[in-house]
Amino acid sequence: MLNLNELPGNDEGPIQYVMLTKDNKPICRTKSSNLPFDTPNLWPITKFRPSKPFRQSEMPRCRLYPEPEDSHQSREWKTFLQFLWKNEKCCDFYLLPSDDWPKSTHAVVPYQMRISRPACYEQEFATSDKIHPGTNSTMRNMAEKFCKRGFLEQVNRVPKMPSSPAKRVVLSEEFSDHLGEEIADNACSSVNAINTLRQEKSSFHMKDDTHIAKLQRVSAEHAFTNSPIPKVQDNALAINFVRTDPSYLRTLSQTHAGWIFGALAELVDNSRDAKASRLDIFIEYLYFKKAGKKIPVLSIVDDGHGMSHTEIMRMLSFGHKQPEEDPDQIGKFGIGFKTGSMKLGRDVLVLTQTSSSRSVALLSQSYNENKEILEIPIITYSKQGCYMEVDLCIQSEECAASNLNAVKEFSPFNEYFIGEKFGPFGETGTGTQIYIWNLDEWGSNYILEWDNANSSGNTQQSPGDILIRSRRVRSRPGQISQKVPLDYSLQAYLEVIFLNPRMKIYVQGSLVKSQPLAKCLNKTVQVLGQIMDRDVLLTLGRSKVEWERMNCGMFLYWHGRLIEAYKRVGGQVHNADMGRGVIGVIDVTNLMDGGNGGALVLNNKQGFQDSEVYAKLEEWLGVKADEYWDKNFDILDVKKVDERYKPDHDWVQCNKCRKWRILSTDFDCSAICHHSMENVKFLNNKFHEE
Repeated sequence: MLNLNELPGNDEGPIQYVMLTKDNKPICRTKSSNLPFDTPNLWPITKFRPSKPFRQSEMPRCRLYPEPEDSHQSREWKTFLQFLWKNEKCCDFYLLPSDDWPKSTHAVVPYQMRISRPACYEQEFATSDKIHPGTNSTMRNMAEKFCKRGFLEQVNRVPKMPSSPAKRVVLSEEFSDHLGEEIADNACSSVNAINTLRQEKSSFHMKDDTHIAKLQRVSAEHAFTNSPIPKVQDNALAINFVRTDPSYLRTLSQTHAGWIFGALAELVDNSRDAKASRLDIFIEYLYFKKAGKKIPVLSIVDDGHGMSHTEIMRMLSFGHKQPEEDPDQIGKFGIGFKTGSMKLGRDVLVLTQTSSSRSVALLSQSYNENKEILEIPIITYSKQGCYMEVDLCIQSEECAASNLNAVKEFSPFNEYFIGEKFGPFGETGTGTQIYIWNLDEWGSNYILEWDNANSSGNTQQSPGDILIRSRRVRSRPGQISQKVPLDYSLQAYLEVIFLNPRMKIYVQGSLVKSQPLAKCLNKTVQVLGQIMDRDVLLTLGRSKVEWERMNCGMFLYWHGRLIEAYKRVGGQVHNADMGRGVIGVIDVTNLMDGGNGGALVLNNKQGFQDSEVYAKLEEWLGVKADEYWDKNFDILDVKKVDERYKPDHDWVQCNKCRKWRILSTDFDCSAICHHSMENVKFLNNKFHEE
């Protein structure tokens, strides 16, 4: 608060700069030459009130003139004054539009010349004896209250400067009915604004921690001077934000422009990193009030450990420090969620729950249209059992309400539907739900098409699936086959996406039947080698299914996640028949994890960087694939017509523990129900755990 203990100045006084903010978002920088005192450079607006009593008062006034730093602030200033004028409102420090708005552009600030000094200031400011003769007991009592509420404690958080002590505004009795005890609560607002910059992240503006620290230091040093806040990086207060234009979201989506399943795989990776045991992927129709109809919404729901407010902020930020606590974590770059979700659709809502919190976040191109700074509304609730409330340590109730209104307006969800979606987590459950709408399009249709399991419920005959509408096969050197279901069927892709699948994945309600490739081959051999002094293990074999489809190649995994599929090497590149049906499986984590925590995998996780180690890997794979082909198949061998080639072993995965088991050669695999793997022990005990 400000001390109006001095007489008003005139219009020819020194210019003072003031940045007006609301919910820690800049409105506009302003200037004034007739402020009667030295003011803080940061004026946070906390509340609006009817302007009539202040217009009719005889309080002295000063003027604020816009001094915008960019076009965004210029528009915000006009919008702000128009709001005050239309709604006949004023702010808590009584900022009114001029009487002749919109002809003039300045604002009017009425004030009252009163002071009261709380007892805790008497000793510290004993040398300041200039007391205005109008001090009253009511104002003194209020000042003592706000002193007891920790004003000095808040001031002590700011570095002490050799300037005059913090100054305060105390209004006359005629306004005490309007303010009451809010004078005490708002007394520290200008100082708190500095402290809350670290905490107030509910409406996310892509804040940079280093810049925030600089802003806190600069704001503290100039909080009570009449000089403008020094410009940092040629824009005053620009240090508060990384000014990300909303169009950057479209740019991010181009990361997966070549293959949309790569975008979906980013979200699957996040569920795996969250240690989820179950993942559901489905498309359903939800009513969207803004569109006035039901629209398709892609849903990705897992039962992982969920995200706290700090973790969801990290996920929504553009890049983050690479994780060190879990070396097997797939997420390395901090952009997978943004690139994946923005390719799948224009708008995404995230619901996440931990044992102690719930958070809702909206990443939306629709919400950010015509904005110059990307905004991501986030609401976080603290959770104690079934009891929920807005976490006031993270955002104010007003900010949370504003963000919730944005979610309700720009998504098919309101507070009741959100509560219903959180319901399956229960009191102690955790997990994350991602909902994407305004899906990417293919001509007049959506790029994805989907179908549910057949009505009879026999998903073994007709499993639900999500398909790429074009059914186009990805281009690979040397490939002539057009039968590659992995390229356009989500079911087929998720069957082999993980080297050691442990998570249950459902697509359109149908369980994905995982296929560990290395265990499904005929004439299997394992080749141990070294590339640049690093050990590698390659599994080679022939697949009857791929032979019939005229496919072959290497499946390259990194941290157990498929990066490249059907990569032809050696003679396979130049001869369509050479290596037909031969599949190689290799995990190259040891090779492709570079030094200093870096990785040689592309950030879309669909390929590797062109590097020396990758070139040597290709060469080594080609040599070993050719040797295997020459030894096992490149000879004249008369076989019986229509002879079937079975895998070397039959494997089955338990639906409960997700472990793989090898069956005896005399075991009838057809006797196992696809959905009742637990009955294997009952049917036949002749199995061995992996």
